[in-house]
Amino acid sequence: MSHHPVKLYTFPLSGHAHRVRLALSLLNVPTELIEVDLRKGEHKQADFLKLNVFGQVPVIDDNGTVIADSNAILVYLARQYGNSDWLPSDPVGEANVQRWLSVAAGLVAFGPAAARLVTVFGAGFNADEVINRSHNLLKVMDAELANRPFLIGSKPSIADIANYTYIAHAPEGNVALSAYPNVGAWLRRIEALPGFVGMQKTAVGLAA
Repeated sequence: MSHHPVKLYTFPLSGHAHRVRLALSLLNVPTELIEVDLRKGEHKQADFLKLNVFGQVPVIDDNGTVIADSNAILVYLARQYGNSDWLPSDPVGEANVQRWLSVAAGLVAFGPAAARLVTVFGAGFNADEVINRSHNLLKVMDAELANRPFLIGSKPSIADIANYTYIAHAPEGNVALSAYPNVGAWLRRIEALPGFVGMQKTAVGLAA
């Protein structure tokens, strides 16, 4: 276990960074938050690029072990501080988690996350296109969650953490969640977990 808090280089409105903050909190890992001001370009400065050559948050420094990329960090934290519920060690369980980490890095990133980037940060995506993508994803997620409380089974895992934030904040990108009751119930289950911490809300889109 860590003798000093894990340093988390973060930005309050980054869903990727929030994934890691949520994991650290759910795992009850002492954490020191270090805010990187993306608006001022601090993530592209030499000191930060030494931590992550891609110039992106989040990054963690766990007593000298530096890990970048939100999903990679989730894997590390689950193995280092969690148990097999968060990241199963059997081949099928681990593959099921990896499937949803890929969804988080792909379909979520190019759907709900992109839709929110348009309204929160003024990104130049085609709003209709990314909103439609989001609804296609949500229909699949809603069907998958009809038969189980969490994405891979009866207990939460890093698959849920990786996908939670941008789905929960999808209304900020004009993506309504009202037609997806199973997704809504899943979000509430995550929010009821001991140690849950939410991401700062932005009053834009449907959340205005």
